[in-house]
Amino acid sequence: MSKVLVETSARHVHLTEEQIEILFGKGATLTKKKDLSQPGQFACEERVTVVGPKKEIAGVSILGPARKAAQVEVSLTDARTLGIAAPVRESGDIAGTPGCKLVGPCGEIELSEGVIAAKRHIHLSPEDAEKFGVEDKQIVSVKIDSERSVVFGDVVIRVNKDFVAAMHIDTDESNAACAFGTCYGEIIK
Repeated sequence: MSKVLVETSARHVHLTEEQIEILFGKGATLTKKKDLSQPGQFACEERVTVVGPKKEIAGVSILGPARKAAQVEVSLTDARTLGIAAPVRESGDIAGTPGCKLVGPCGEIELSEGVIAAKRHIHLSPEDAEKFGVEDKQIVSVKIDSERSVVFGDVVIRVNKDFVAAMHIDTDESNAACAFGTCYGEIIK
């Protein structure tokens, strides 16, 4: 077993419960639109506008459930559009990253940090990691065969008992590899 499902993770925002109330009104909670591949994660009906020093991007998805800290995940193309020098980081590693403004229908928030371009990664359960012969935090390459075949290097393995096997790349990476529809990549160690 060396092939893993490759999914495109488009721009999105993670929010705290307090921030959800500021943006969407007192007592507001996130409304599930659809489940995502990772158990317990979902796309929401609610959307925000992400405002950078240069431009803004309206209608950005929020992913639930609420988190302990806000995080804005964009592609590097989005970052340039916004005028933000977003570093490539693993999700959750936001210390020292740039911030932005988030605007909702009931309020706005100025984030002092939290804007990143997510590092490409593979979610695996411990059982799947064993099958693939990899371990948590290991760096691998992944070959995607398509009309524009590519080998992505610097892919981090993330192992957790709650994960389902899937590689996540952003829209820039997906477009570069023509990774559209159902697509699989081969892990190369």
